[in-house]
Amino acid sequence: MRGKRLYLRTGDRVKHLRYGFWGVGEVVEEKHSVLDGGICMVRVLFEDGEERSFLNDMDSELCCYYSGLRLICDEYFL
Repeated sequence: MRGKRLYLRTGDRVKHLRYGFWGVGEVVEEKHSVLDGGICMVRVLFEDGEERSFLNDMDSELCCYYSGLRLICDEYFL
């Protein structure tokens, strides 16, 4: 994983900017290549019942963030 900037972690809740009808998703799996130049991926289960896979390296122009997947930040009030 050297040199990778990961965006999502298992358990994170997300939504897609262009595909709102998918509903809220939860990251159910992370996979990271141990080889130099390998890819990092996440699998997300959405409310529509479908699992979709996305690239998860912020240094890649194909990262899920740049394609519209956004982390949902829960607000906590003390």
